[in-house]
Amino acid sequence: MKGWQIFRHSFNLVMANLDQALRLSLVLYLVQSFYMIYNVFNPPEMMEFEGTEIPVMAPETVLPTILLGLLAIVASLWIAVAWHRFALTGETAVGWVPRFHGSNILGYLGRSILIGILVVLGVIVASVPIGIISIGMPALAGGMSLILIGLGAYLFFRLGVMLPAAALGEKLALGAAWDATKGESGTIVTLAMIVVGASILIQLPSWFNENPTSVLNIVYSLVVNWLATIIGISVLTTLYGHFVEGRPID
Repeated sequence: MKGWQIFRHSFNLVMANLDQALRLSLVLYLVQSFYMIYNVFNPPEMMEFEGTEIPVMAPETVLPTILLGLLAIVASLWIAVAWHRFALTGETAVGWVPRFHGSNILGYLGRSILIGILVVLGVIVASVPIGIISIGMPALAGGMSLILIGLGAYLFFRLGVMLPAAALGEKLALGAAWDATKGESGTIVTLAMIVVGASILIQLPSWFNENPTSVLNIVYSLVVNWLATIIGISVLTTLYGHFVEGRPID
């Protein structure tokens, strides 16, 4: 089952290079985490508007949230580019902060936005017939939601090989990215199911914690989110290495 092989290869890539994974991402991940921690302790207030409660940010939290959000975006892109480059070219960290490849990070951001737009559009189009089915058969509504999540993951992985290419400074057009995994729909579907399932599984303990601001919950969330982040980047790396560069995954 190639989908499982890709996931296993991605996981093993992280475990076999855990020291470099930490050197390439730890400091930047801590910067990224400030955004999550700030929001945990400064949640939006719920206000009633025309009979519906909506979240509203307190005025004093708007500027810090925006600034920390921007830092989190830069840090996450920096981590992704650094890990792709390490896995595909062997570029290691100097100290505890990886090299900054500004043009590659900008290219990564642009392609991420493009992929995000296409994934959202694909899910919206698919949600119309799925929504009609759910109205006629309410018992299937939960399953239909999972189908939409799976579709989003499928589209992301089909197009996501553009991202490692951006990290390397290589040009990979949208059509070429889609064609790279042509005929591998079963593999991508399996991979999407594994990744989504694993993500839900490791998040369950924090979801059932009644105190989201507890030290235990915050530490657990930070650790599992870091692991999920690095493995997720590794999955894209493996897809690019195998389907674009022809590398083995055995």
